[in-house]
Amino acid sequence: MTYVISDVHGCYGKYIKMLELTRLSDKDTLYVLGDVIDRGPDGIKILLDMMKRKNVIPIMGNHESMALGPLRLLASSSPDELTAKQPGAYYAWMCSGGEPTVLGFTALSEKEKAEIINYIDSFMIYACVSAGGRSFHLSHTLPPYDPVIGVHDASYIDFIWGEPDYEIKYDENTLFVTGHTPTAFIDPGYEGRIWQKNNHIAIDCGAVFDKGRLGCICLDTLEEFYV
Repeated sequence: MTYVISDVHGCYGKYIKMLELTRLSDKDTLYVLGDVIDRGPDGIKILLDMMKRKNVIPIMGNHESMALGPLRLLASSSPDELTAKQPGAYYAWMCSGGEPTVLGFTALSEKEKAEIINYIDSFMIYACVSAGGRSFHLSHTLPPYDPVIGVHDASYIDFIWGEPDYEIKYDENTLFVTGHTPTAFIDPGYEGRIWQKNNHIAIDCGAVFDKGRLGCICLDTLEEFYV
């Protein structure tokens, strides 16, 4: 089976419970659509677990993209030195919930720091997957709809920071699975629930927020799971 989660945001307990709920085995594949880190306390802990699992495939989110440069400097500097070297980038990251990631990262050994950086640097931008007789496009987010450019010719940044046009069907034959935008922001009636319409499947159910949950969808069956 092929499963997809997104925007775990440091919620290690929910992440582990989801693996248990789906009974993820070595024969299954789990795609994680970015924003593993920041806001919640244990983003680094989740990354360390993901790194050990050959069947977990990470995709870049805006929080990983934002953190990668500062983390490279943090590997050989203190947070105070980083603030002096990259004040703008560091401030933007902290305003987006980066402090728990800094605390988790600075507690690592030098070897582990290098492994985390290399791991994040290896994240895919998007993946095209077939499951259950359907075609899926998996990415953290999507660019606004442009019939001339098309999705796959969009820029790198659009798959990390873009805002999809959820009311427009991008492709008749492809289902687009994304995170990034909590489903309650798409439709308040879907707080803590996966949202599906117009061949979009939005799975950021706000795991790190008080009323949010970690959502997961099985691509083979379209069954939904929640923690």
